[in-house]
Amino acid sequence: MKIVFVRHGHPDYVNDCLTELGHEQAEKAALRLLDEGIEQIFTSPFGRARETALHTAKQLSLDVTVLDFMREIKWGSSDGGEVYADGHPWDTALYAVSMGHSLMDESWTKKPPFCNNIVFSELQRVAESSDTWLESLGYRREGTNYRVVGDDTDRTVALFSHGGSSSALLSHMLCLPFFYLCRALCPDFTSITVLSLSDIKGTLTAPMIELANDSRHIRSSGVSYAM
Repeated sequence: MKIVFVRHGHPDYVNDCLTELGHEQAEKAALRLLDEGIEQIFTSPFGRARETALHTAKQLSLDVTVLDFMREIKWGSSDGGEVYADGHPWDTALYAVSMGHSLMDESWTKKPPFCNNIVFSELQRVAESSDTWLESLGYRREGTNYRVVGDDTDRTVALFSHGGSSSALLSHMLCLPFFYLCRALCPDFTSITVLSLSDIKGTLTAPMIELANDSRHIRSSGVSYAM
């Protein structure tokens, strides 16, 4: 199976929808995805992700299935106590690096001013719910790997979501620290990341990264990454 991750287009965050530019980016992404062999489309329930997904769904004449757990993650203080700035994951990652911490060693996340960020409960929510979703696609989590348990895994699905929730899911699937991915893989608007898993039933498999943060289809739009 291939799972195609797509971030939403340029947003109007206040109204949770795409801007005119965002619709243009989503249309370019849809055309870019035409030859990926996508058979099923999933999306976050948030408007900016759903609107992006609908462009591809229209091109492929497919329905869209909403996954509530892929709504954008929250961050900030969990108890009103100290948390770095407002807890924004990308800013937190950069601040941790500036203090000399390794993003591959998560021990710093257990200490002030990082430890009471609600983002950690959000990461757990995404991880647990994604295991249920992936098992419905034919992949049961076993430790850090996945057992192929489905009969219909030789196909491609697409998941439209957000910078935070997609990074949370990729962190879980790839067994990489979330804040490391926040720095190493900053998803641009409508950027495309592709993971593949073996389709041999009964075997254990781990995801392989086929493509990461590909946004060549919008390079000419003049707007790059922004949360």
